[in-house]
Amino acid sequence: MSTPPNSPTFPTSGRIDLSGRTFVVTGGNGGIGLGMAEGIVQAGGSVSIWGRNHDKNAAALDTLQRIVTEEGTDAAITARQCDVGSEASVVDATAATVSDHGRIDGLFANAGRGGTGTPFLDLTLDEWRAVMDINLDGVFLTLREAAKVMVEQGTGGSLVAVSSTSAVHGAAGNEAYGTAKTALNGLVRALAVGLARHRIRVNSLLPGWTITDLASGGYESDVFRNATTKRTPVRRWADPSEFRAVGAFLADPSQTYHTGQEVCVDGGYTVF
Repeated sequence: MSTPPNSPTFPTSGRIDLSGRTFVVTGGNGGIGLGMAEGIVQAGGSVSIWGRNHDKNAAALDTLQRIVTEEGTDAAITARQCDVGSEASVVDATAATVSDHGRIDGLFANAGRGGTGTPFLDLTLDEWRAVMDINLDGVFLTLREAAKVMVEQGTGGSLVAVSSTSAVHGAAGNEAYGTAKTALNGLVRALAVGLARHRIRVNSLLPGWTITDLASGGYESDVFRNATTKRTPVRRWADPSEFRAVGAFLADPSQTYHTGQEVCVDGGYTVF
């Protein structure tokens, strides 16, 4: 069988190799974001962490640098204070990252916030917009600025929007959050089509219940934790470190035919 025209060829070593490439992880100073950043660094990739909290950024830098030392790679690790809800902050962080690393080969739009917990009938427009500001507008801004860099570089890349299983099973009592995460999946599909000619892959990640600061309220509630655990076929919540492999996979430049997809990592929650 002949090789299809214009098909790129890559080495098939069986191991993901991200050396020489730089990836941004927003909200990468903790939780799922840090887990994905750890996976990228383990595969030899350089990482720029974007987060608002200076102390958490510094701690994440230490964690990632230890992995660099353990792996014996020359990956570069940096951090930038960035508020993804501010266009100026995102533009500045993008420029600073390019200055630090020389390029951007992928971005994981992971920064987000939880819902307000306000019952829908009492939910105010200001509360609604506050959730959309970070969980939807912030993702739009970060993906747009990273895409500009990658299109100009002309070497392709990977964009990932971190959505949620709330986009699948509904989020009664957390409508703004669920709506924002559902919208991300539509944005990803549109960008996958529009950016394919630039060899930029665009996918979304839908994590299930994971032990993070954002979900700590639910995890610490015996009633809620037990209810969600019973509905999860693997019968537990995920640890953020379990997102290392999927982070490296979504960043992997050899996955040239994988775009426009919703990658669900939820222990089977949405199918049970």
